[in-house]
Amino acid sequence: MTPGRRAFDICLAALLVLLLAPLILTLALLALALQGWPVFYLSERMRAPDRSFQLVKFRSMAPDPDDAGVSGGDKAARITRLGAVLRSSRLDELPQLWNILRGDMSFVGPRPPLRRYVEQFPDLYARVLRDRPGVTGLATLVFHRHEERILAACRTPDETEAAYKNRCVPRKARIDLIHQARRCPCADLAILARTLAAVAGRRRDRPRARRGST
Repeated sequence: MTPGRRAFDICLAALLVLLLAPLILTLALLALALQGWPVFYLSERMRAPDRSFQLVKFRSMAPDPDDAGVSGGDKAARITRLGAVLRSSRLDELPQLWNILRGDMSFVGPRPPLRRYVEQFPDLYARVLRDRPGVTGLATLVFHRHEERILAACRTPDETEAAYKNRCVPRKARIDLIHQARRCPCADLAILARTLAAVAGRRRDRPRARRGST
């Protein structure tokens, strides 16, 4: 990561923490009131093939001590009502501003993988994780909705694991590597802008979807 990119991450993350502090506090109190403790979900992720960190999110699912792997249809019943709203709006990811300030993540980059997938695809992730993981990225923009549909159709942990490893990991990595090869500040700003537009569009679509289903 270049010094200029790191400085941009720190300045923007610090500004957003100041601006969004009331919203973050409100969501934390709401989560505590509706879901109980813990408010946050901590997940070990990899920022390099040999270096991990604790990714922070607002908790959106009922706790399960045996939880492992990515979330698919087999875990849908564990998503809370508040969690569904947080996920669809991506507000569950606001605490990742802390990860950015710590230097674990950037605003733009490949989504940080779980250790199990880095260990299963060492050569692939050795290339992908040359870039610092990000909150959003090119793969997030062009493949996230498709990945959601693939995993939502899975009904068992084994189905979810197979679908993610065979149909998601290689495609996301290919897109991340394309961005890595062509990376520039303008491209990163465009990804941030398109991510905000996509989130806003999903929030506008939810009422229409509900009306159409009645």
